[in-house]
Amino acid sequence: MKFWDSSALLPLLVKEATSASMQNCFEEDDEIAIWWGIETECLSALARREREGMLTAAQQSEAEKRLKEILETAIEINPFSEIKKIARRLLRMHPLRAADSLQLAAAIFLAGENVSELTMVTLDDRLRLCAQREGLATIP
Repeated sequence: MKFWDSSALLPLLVKEATSASMQNCFEEDDEIAIWWGIETECLSALARREREGMLTAAQQSEAEKRLKEILETAIEINPFSEIKKIARRLLRMHPLRAADSLQLAAAIFLAGENVSELTMVTLDDRLRLCAQREGLATIP
C-alpha cells in the first residue's frame, strides 16, 4: 500500500506528461491510501482546468467519474484530532501549505511507528522533500 497525494492522482484523471508513469505505479499497488481532503483538491484542480479551457465539459465529467471510481476503492484517512496535532508540528518544521501539512500528517498517522515502511506517491517537490525529511519513502 502507498499513500497518494492529489498531485500524483491528477495524472490518472487527465492526460499529463506523467500520466503513464503514474498509471504504472497505480497498477502496481493493491491498495492505495488517501487523505480525506483529496476529493476536494482534485475537483478544484479539474474545475480550474475546465474554466481555463484546458478541459471540455465532457473531459471534466469523465475525470470526475474516474476520480469517484478510484476513491471508492481507496483507504481514506479521516481528520482525527491526532492528524491535526501532527499537521501543526509539520507546519512549524517544514515550508508546507496548510492542505499539504494535513495530507502529510495523514500519511504519518497511517504509518504509525513504521514511517520508513510507507511510501508516499507525490509529484509535488516541496511535499516530497518534507515527506522524506519525516522518514517516508517517496515515489517518484
